[in-house]
This record gives sequence, C-alpha cells and structure tokens, in this order.
Amino acid sequence: MPKDTSYTSLHPDENGLFPYSADDDAVWGELFNRQMAFLPGKVAPEYLDGVGKLGLTADKTPQVKDIDARLGALTGAGAHGVPAIIPPSQFYDLLSQRKFPVATFLRRREHMDYIEEPDLFHEVFGHCPMLAHPDYADFIEGFGKRAIALGKGYSWHMFRLFWFTVEFGMIRTKDGLRAYGAGIVSSPSEAAHAMSDAPLMQEFDLLTVFRTPYRIDIVQPTYFVIDSFEQLARVLDADFAALIDKAKEMGDLPALFAAAKAV
Repeated sequence: MPKDTSYTSLHPDENGLFPYSADDDAVWGELFNRQMAFLPGKVAPEYLDGVGKLGLTADKTPQVKDIDARLGALTGAGAHGVPAIIPPSQFYDLLSQRKFPVATFLRRREHMDYIEEPDLFHEVFGHCPMLAHPDYADFIEGFGKRAIALGKGYSWHMFRLFWFTVEFGMIRTKDGLRAYGAGIVSSPSEAAHAMSDAPLMQEFDLLTVFRTPYRIDIVQPTYFVIDSFEQLARVLDADFAALIDKAKEMGDLPALFAAAKAV
C-alpha cells in the first residue's frame, strides 16, 4: 500500500472474518446499489450472472472467505485477502493458483467516487464476478503461470495485457459492446466513458496490447475488444516471450494521453 495512504490493512479474526462495521455495510450497500442500477446495458451478461452466483447484495459487506468458497464451488477459482499493494511475485503466484488477491479494506464515504488504492469494492464487486466464468478463470490462472515463467524482464508488458483485459476489457455481444473489466464495472465515470463515443475501440491483438502504454489516473482513451471469453482463454496459447521481444524491438505506440505519467 502506498506510504501516504490513510487506509490500513485489515486482519481477520480466528474464524477468518474481517471486522467490517455498520458504516462499512452502509458504504458497501450504497456503492452496490448505485452500480447495479447503472450497469445494465453496459456490462457483459456473464458479469451480471457472476454477481448473482456469488450472492452479492447490498445488505452486508461480503467476507473474502465466503467469496472464496463460492468461487471454489463454481470454477475452482478463489479469493485471497491481501494488503492493497503486494509485490508482483506474490500477485502472479496467487493468480497462478487460480486465486485473486483481494484488498480487504473498504473506502470511506469521502472516497465514494474514486480511490487510488484498490479496495474491497473494486476487488470483490469488480473482479470476482467474472471468476465465476470458467474460461475467464482459466485465463487468470494461465496468465499468472506465464508471468512467473517469463520472469521480471517481461513483467511490465505482461501487466499491459492484464490492464487491457482484466482491468479494462471490453467484449462484443449480440447487443453491442459491453464491459467486463473491473476498472470499468466498479467505476461510474469509467463505465459511462467506455459506452460513449469518446474512446478508441481496438480489435484485440496481443502484439498491439504489448506496445500500448497506459495511465492509471485517467479514464482510458482506448479499450481492446474481444469476441468471446473463449478467445481470451486461447490467448494463453501464444508465444508471449517472442511477442514481447518483438514489442520491445518495435517500441511503444504513440501514447493517446499526456506522456508524463506513461507506464
């Protein structure tokens, strides 16, 4: 977690439960209701199906152990409570075990619209519903395994793939373009932006993804569109090392934003 954060990591009790307060429950409920009212027609049906399968409601802040158990029964995936920021090696290791790292603190009311650190709402509401889909869970696991095998020299390019799929992915459906990335579904401003005419929508191409820089502190100027979650899982068959080496040789594409904070 960044040193200047005003949030602290929570720790579970002997039963694996985190100490969420009535205020936390109220904040969770408001965030949940707001997004669930806003998202229909903007998100992939598989995402909304996952919300139902995980039993997420506005009534109470969810517990990581309950989400982990439900995902395990659905797809063999899971959730694992962590501090908000963990080393890439731990992050990739958890993904390789089909476990998604979940920050366990919840934002306060003054940060309802935006929080820089990933919090429980972003992690559980944003990420976990898609893990109820087997092809998506396969992609998460395979991504982690390949990131570990490739090593540190390939890490930043691998995280570009993560950014433009898991965080900010779009999918083509019979009803038009829909979001599945957690950074879109958990953010009203990002979801509205993604469904507007403002961003550039690009066909998913792995080499282009590896060459595309991004910024974390703005709505995204471009999104990559997949045709199905089966397509996403098949990405794992690619020769990542060869493609990243080629991306490094060709260099980054021109940034679609002010370059000062490019990643």
